[in-house]
Amino acid sequence: MTYEAGQYDVIVIGAGHAGCEAALASARMGCETLLLTINLDMVAFMPCNPSIGGPAKGHVVREIDALGGEMGRNIDKTFIQMRMLNTGKGPAVHALRAQADKFSYQHTMKKTIEETDHLTLRQGMAEDLIVEEGKINGIVTKTGAIYRAKAVVITTGTYLRGKIIMGELMYESGPNNQQPSVKLSASLKELGFKLARFKTGTPPRVHKDTIDFSKTEIQPGDDNPKFFSYETQSSDNEQLPCWLTYTSEDTHKIINDNLHRAPMFSGAIEGTGPRYCPSIEDKIVRFADKPKHQIFLEPEGKHTSEYYVQGLSTSMPEDVQLGILRSIPGLEKVEMMRNGYAIEYDAVVPTQLWPSLETKLVDGLFTAGQINGTSGYEEAAGQGIIAGINAARKVQGKEPVIIDRSQGYIGVMIDDLVTKGTNDPYRLLTSRAEYRLLLRHDNADIRMTPTGYEIGLISEERYQNFLNKKELVAQEIERLGTVKIKPEVALPMLEAANSAPIAFTMDALSLLRRPELTYSLIEPFVPSDLPLTEEMKEQVEIQIKYTGYIEKQLHQVERLSKMEKKKIPDDIVYSEVHGLASEAKQKLADIRPLSIGQASRIAGVTPADISILLVYLEHYNRVTAARG
Repeated sequence: MTYEAGQYDVIVIGAGHAGCEAALASARMGCETLLLTINLDMVAFMPCNPSIGGPAKGHVVREIDALGGEMGRNIDKTFIQMRMLNTGKGPAVHALRAQADKFSYQHTMKKTIEETDHLTLRQGMAEDLIVEEGKINGIVTKTGAIYRAKAVVITTGTYLRGKIIMGELMYESGPNNQQPSVKLSASLKELGFKLARFKTGTPPRVHKDTIDFSKTEIQPGDDNPKFFSYETQSSDNEQLPCWLTYTSEDTHKIINDNLHRAPMFSGAIEGTGPRYCPSIEDKIVRFADKPKHQIFLEPEGKHTSEYYVQGLSTSMPEDVQLGILRSIPGLEKVEMMRNGYAIEYDAVVPTQLWPSLETKLVDGLFTAGQINGTSGYEEAAGQGIIAGINAARKVQGKEPVIIDRSQGYIGVMIDDLVTKGTNDPYRLLTSRAEYRLLLRHDNADIRMTPTGYEIGLISEERYQNFLNKKELVAQEIERLGTVKIKPEVALPMLEAANSAPIAFTMDALSLLRRPELTYSLIEPFVPSDLPLTEEMKEQVEIQIKYTGYIEKQLHQVERLSKMEKKKIPDDIVYSEVHGLASEAKQKLADIRPLSIGQASRIAGVTPADISILLVYLEHYNRVTAARG
């Protein structure tokens, strides 16, 4: 028995990290939004590692914040450790990582959602999509409630036909023994969507009081932590340390002796697992020459004794898991509180999406997060905010927002997914970004805040503060080019930094270009009257030091942007384009790229195919223009 339960502008199915960002973005843009979740107690839950950030992932969180999203603000409120990684390398790979109090993180996010205007949070399981004449019209829940909407965003994570696997034990389940979503998967198939079967996993959790920390190495947080959100100025959060240990020879023997019981080797697992986050049994087999692997012991929160054993993701049987744990230095007497497990789930093949994350098959239907084949909370949230923005803009009759590859890691990720697809759970890496020197942790606001302001997610006050910061940085760079430092004045500073002395007076800007010199070293000799924050000073230093490299990448972006500007009409029939290779015809027809730039990134489309396509488009445009 069904009944009409309500009318909304946008419905978001699933309240994980993608769903929270999608729903908040839509509601903050003025759309009446329904956020539907299987369990209200699992909003923004962290079923795997209780952390946010890291290489490339941390960049995404900064981009989400610069667009006006919530993940950065939320982790800044609830972190129990904050650490900047890769500080010995260049700024392009500096990456902020926070250990979260997982319970505080989800409760704080839920509170934000509950207090947001135009946003209704409701418990329920979506089982069917209502599609009329190729357009989404609403959803039907397990209880028969019909909710109508002009746009729907599916962010179901690993719940679609979820199956838990642990040794010989297998059962239908979402993560952390939650209900799986079975019928929604069938509904997508009926609509003609191609689905893939993926797998991910999680390690066991252990009791803090049974760990011998004296046999491990302490990993403290930063003394002066930086933050994810540009709005966070300070924090009095108490920081808790993490701890480092390693697998042993005994660990490797236990795993090798029990490989016949490992589901991934016995054939029990059908889904493809993440290449860059393998299980411990996979690592031992693939890297048989390595005598040990790192294991990090990470607290799950301030008010729990559970510790997350990072690096020990496994689907081995329970008894084997305990043996593995007790073979690791510091864990000889450990008690396991939760087992590790693998989870298989359905994902939508992402080449069925436009770069806006709207599906090509159903008008007004969007997908975001792990359902699109990604792994990780940050990748999910990055897609979530874009899907939420574009669902709202769809309802408002506006053009979609598309982040390009030179603007952000979010753009790199979405372009990779919709243009190339993915054969295993996709993870963002800095190496995936060809413009990574432009896409730094420090400058996400410069890249994204104007977009966030334009779409209405960044307040006027915040935008004016951003413009003020840009202006002050520019003024200071200009000032440093005019301030001179004499050789005798500079000598003590240069000696302290092991930098060569200068023979004649130089401007401060030229001196700061030296790799070994920092703004803080030069500042006492050329004090500024400008009200510069530490963040502004960092921006001044990076822009001066890397100006040549940055300009070179900007020229590359400009050159390639010409390809992005060459739009391809949606009604092109690729089978009629003479000279195109058969594979190119098939791939182009399948992906339906929006531009020549996107077409050139499709696997199987060669430079020769692009040349033929350019000639065809010139002819096509002439004929179209002649027809008037």
